[in-house]
Amino acid sequence: MSINNSIITWQLKKRFQRVEFFMNHPHEVQKTCLQELLDTAQNTEFGKKYNFKNIYSYEQFRNTIPLHSYEDIFPFINKTLQGQKNILWPGEIKWFARSSGTTNDKSKFIPVSTEALKDGHYKSGKDMLSIYCNEFKKAKIFEGKCLFMGGSHEINKLNEKSYVGDLSAIIIDNLPFWINARRSPDKKTALLGNWEEKLERMADIAIKENITTLSGVPSWTMVLLKRVLEKTGKSNIEEVWPNIEMFMHGGVKFDPYIEQYNKFFPSGKMKYTETFNASEGYFGVQLENKVRDLLLLIDHGIFYEFIPINEIDKEQPKALPLNEVEVNKAYAMVISTNAGLWRYMLGDTIKFTSVNPYRFIILGRTKYCINAFGEELMIDNVEKAMQIVCEKLKVKINDYTAAPVFMKEGSGAHEWIVEFEEAPGDLNYFTESLDNALKTLNSDYEAKRYKNMVLQKPEVIVVERGTFYKWFKSKDKLGGQNKIPRLSNDRVFVEEIKKFMLQ
Repeated sequence: MSINNSIITWQLKKRFQRVEFFMNHPHEVQKTCLQELLDTAQNTEFGKKYNFKNIYSYEQFRNTIPLHSYEDIFPFINKTLQGQKNILWPGEIKWFARSSGTTNDKSKFIPVSTEALKDGHYKSGKDMLSIYCNEFKKAKIFEGKCLFMGGSHEINKLNEKSYVGDLSAIIIDNLPFWINARRSPDKKTALLGNWEEKLERMADIAIKENITTLSGVPSWTMVLLKRVLEKTGKSNIEEVWPNIEMFMHGGVKFDPYIEQYNKFFPSGKMKYTETFNASEGYFGVQLENKVRDLLLLIDHGIFYEFIPINEIDKEQPKALPLNEVEVNKAYAMVISTNAGLWRYMLGDTIKFTSVNPYRFIILGRTKYCINAFGEELMIDNVEKAMQIVCEKLKVKINDYTAAPVFMKEGSGAHEWIVEFEEAPGDLNYFTESLDNALKTLNSDYEAKRYKNMVLQKPEVIVVERGTFYKWFKSKDKLGGQNKIPRLSNDRVFVEEIKKFMLQ
């Protein structure tokens, strides 16, 4: 083991004491976090409007400041985009993450302050590595480089002193030089805007490096790894990078990709570490490699609230602080951050599996579901069903999306567009297995499927490999954290994908 690796891993193991502190004192840490946020922002335009300096308790905070959607808070963000100072957060914001949480043409611009980078994303990343090194005492991840799948950024058209782009690009551009030295590819290549050129250059550079860790969205990282194998002629990635041991991933559910990644890393030594990292903040990491639940990061500049899922459609839903949540109940996340998002409804739903410490699983997006016929089909149901079917039939899926079909007789169905890496021999059996798995996982879906009275049998349409890639390219959404919604209540995404079947 190299001296550098020994020193860094020793420091990270010591850091785990700080992780244990917020795990053991969550409510005190969150109370302090809220007061620090209010004190810091009391002289901003938003802070003066809601009289931050006279808020001393959570109850006052909840009763004084309304819940905000992106549209609600955008007038303040827009001023910040134009270069105005002290609007949502003290000082001038120089970075805006173009949200890739959706793949439509309209982007969200999320302010990223210096504090959000330093005390949020970077601190969370260190804590994630601290957790890993504490679990794996003989980790050698710092003996080589991390292959980081990043995006790009550009000058803000509303204010030439600031930039907009993918969060990953903002993170790369602000990393200390000594961290960038341990990352592949070089900064210039990592920030290229042309994804296809970047893919080729990344593969060429990384092939010559000693890569020990990967970081990125599973779907796009898989594209890069396949290109590496094509260029080297090797049968698996371990033949290219024999010292590789860890993949930090997030953005999409990993389960559908596990079997393909196991082929990339056949020795079984690869450790997969999931993160919940978005433009708005860094929310969770795996606490144990073999346990898929995520640890809620509560000492990183974010104050959390949670709306019970049955309250979400009410005109004035009631949010709960962390100390009032219960296990096995679905909640929509609300955040207040050190970048000036105040009581911001994130759009993600989670379910706590433990409150000592606070651990959770991601259920999906509040607006990405199918509920056209009262079936209330959530992403969590779908991803579990796909995993069951893929394991049962030994098939592999690259990507998929689904939407409702409305029939003249008053009933309907779900139409699935699926791109297989290895297609099933019997598509009807695959469709039947998927249908049965969804019935098992969702009682509302099962009820609507009863005797085909409300929902007919789903229809699965298979597209050629590369179809989703073409769709992403047409939207200028190649690479980064971009992903297509798995579920939608309208047919926009399904119809767009189907057009590429004819090309």
